[in-house]
Amino acid sequence: MQLIDGKLVAQAVKDGIKKEVARLIDDDVCQPHLAAILVGDDPASQSYVNSKEKACREVGMLSSVYRESASISERQLLEMIDFLNNDPEIHGFIVQLPLPDHINTEKVIERINPGKDVDGFHPVNIGRMIQGLPSYLPATPYGILTLLEHYHIEP
Repeated sequence: MQLIDGKLVAQAVKDGIKKEVARLIDDDVCQPHLAAILVGDDPASQSYVNSKEKACREVGMLSSVYRESASISERQLLEMIDFLNNDPEIHGFIVQLPLPDHINTEKVIERINPGKDVDGFHPVNIGRMIQGLPSYLPATPYGILTLLEHYHIEP
């Protein structure tokens, strides 16, 4: 039986990202900037977003978190998404799910610019993924694939 060490693999991935971020900064391309919109006070969502902030710091990326009350209107949330879509300083972002019941999650996901949808949930990105084209991939399945590849495990 082979032990799969997710922390070891995650560190190797982070080390590679850190080198790439340093190259982008050194070449005066940009300092990558990830943003997150967190609606409400779900503890699991807060923990996930906090881990993204920490991971960004560890690899030299900028991160911004927009924390909003669960009472934010759908219109206000869509306006925030439009702002991030149009901000050239933001290279990618997530809207942390789940959202409150009064907000249409599908409408929110579809509003995100596919080029900035780092969760890979936008229908365009799902289509690109299915076709084997370059796209952002959903984190959990991609993490599992990375582990399998690292340990040369054929599913």
